Amino acid sequence: MAFQSSVNPAQLTQLGQSNLAGDTRALYLKLFSGEMFKGFQHNTIARDLIMKRTIKNGKSLQFIYTGRTKSEFHTPGNSILGDTNNAPPVAEKTITIDDLLISSAFVYELDEVLAHYDLRSEISRKIGYALAEKYDRLAFRAVARGARQASPVSATGYVEPGGTQIRVGSTTNDSDAFNSSNLVAAFYDAAAALDEKGVSSDGRVAVLNPRQYYELIQAVGSNGLVNRDAQGSALQSGQGIIEIAGIQIYKSMNIPFLGKYGTAYGGTTGQTSPGNTGSFVGESLEDASGASTGINNDYGTAAEVGSKSCGLIFQKEAAGMVEAIGPQVQVTSGDVSVIYQGDVMLGRLACGCDYLNPAASVELYVGASAPSAF
Repeated sequence: MAFQSSVNPAQLTQLGQSNLAGDTRALYLKLFSGEMFKGFQHNTIARDLIMKRTIKNGKSLQFIYTGRTKSEFHTPGNSILGDTNNAPPVAEKTITIDDLLISSAFVYELDEVLAHYDLRSEISRKIGYALAEKYDRLAFRAVARGARQASPVSATGYVEPGGTQIRVGSTTNDSDAFNSSNLVAAFYDAAAALDEKGVSSDGRVAVLNPRQYYELIQAVGSNGLVNRDAQGSALQSGQGIIEIAGIQIYKSMNIPFLGKYGTAYGGTTGQTSPGNTGSFVGESLEDASGASTGINNDYGTAAEVGSKSCGLIFQKEAAGMVEAIGPQVQVTSGDVSVIYQGDVMLGRLACGCDYLNPAASVELYVGASAPSAF
């Protein structure tokens, strides 16, 4: 007996088109995911420089601080019941997940048909850039906050060391932040402070403004720094500095720098704007305290972060990032795409950051007095 299908040819054609559309959207999602992740990974610095943990089915995560204890000689006949002062002291730090961070764009199907380039690929990279930028900015603000704090572990006779703030230069001018000799001296001072506070030398890094970084490179040979290779090719490539005092150096436009992000022109900086900088170069710091919409930790207001911070030196234990989602990718499909004749491309991330061990954080600043704690 012959098998009879209840689906007519028109329905089969429609079904085939539907499957093809589904396969195409799945392919778009894979391509978008790859480009977005690439953009995010290539532009975030902080993710690999601080402690990062992932959670599921929770909105916060606790980190434990353990202070120091002491050694003592045993007296024969005495019972051993632990340190007489109940050391080591212990404190707990809770990092909460902030609200969902998103970056999205609508791609009109006709624009894709008429374009002579891969529109989705370019948009997906920019979405990755946007998420990475916010991720780094919040992380670096958490490190700066930690550098201004006393240790959360405190007991009689067992007060743990807190954060460190080091002045760059000796004048009240912002231009001290760009002086290579001042920066080198500050690096060695920071390294000594971290040693004195018992912070591990493993994983020490610094994040500077790009112009500070290139100022150090230009001064290789005159300030005691060793170039990466004797022929000087690394100097010309813009990557001539490996480290100072065992501190690996990175450059970023996302650190709090003289009240801006990454760079600040004019005033007493001695730095002239190159012109045509657009809207996103040297952005002013935004308010990101716990009272701000979507933020459940405290990254400080613009006034609290201040206008004198000019660089960060820290070790991996300085701050912690807790991630609940992401980075992840979502793309609309089906009836939504038909109704709007296009797709919404969305990158999302759910995370939260805060300082952990203040002793592992060093903030560089200029001016007569150090920025206040917040």
